Amino acid sequence: MPATEIPDRVVWAVETLALDPSDQVLEIGCGHGLAVSLVCDKLSRGRLTAIDRSPKMITAAQQRNAAYVAANKVRFETVALADGDFGQRRFSKIFAINVNLFWIDPSKELPVVRMLLRLDGTLYLFYQPPSSAQLKPLAAKLARNLEAGGFRVDQVISGRGSVGSLCIIARPAKEAA
Repeated sequence: MPATEIPDRVVWAVETLALDPSDQVLEIGCGHGLAVSLVCDKLSRGRLTAIDRSPKMITAAQQRNAAYVAANKVRFETVALADGDFGQRRFSKIFAINVNLFWIDPSKELPVVRMLLRLDGTLYLFYQPPSSAQLKPLAAKLARNLEAGGFRVDQVISGRGSVGSLCIIARPAKEAA
């Protein structure tokens, strides 16, 4: 894949975020920074914070998105979500693309996400499993994990890709606040 080509599933994910120009966005597990340029292009007054626990991925993402770093539209941090120090920053939208921790064991991370989301904030989890037969079981597992972590699932949508993708859209549950 050429360096400038962005997979259809990433394009769909950013479109699904329905970004407002002033959104404050957190991307968990940004990898090579493929979604960063698409997000930054939609933010005029907003800002993106992109984290990954791999220094190699953060370096690649910074190089790929050097113009957005220079324009102060994105901030990259090498940190695992549960270990991050975000100070007083709060986010209107938090998203992750193919980040396994949310369906494996998000018990440490979901309280952090709840704390980092603004009161009206939204969490978007995007996945493209190896086969379309895994979409429904994965969606069910994610929904259970999110509900156990104090979130309510607002919507589950299917997306693009040769295998198919899904997005779980969730907000903090009122009773868990």
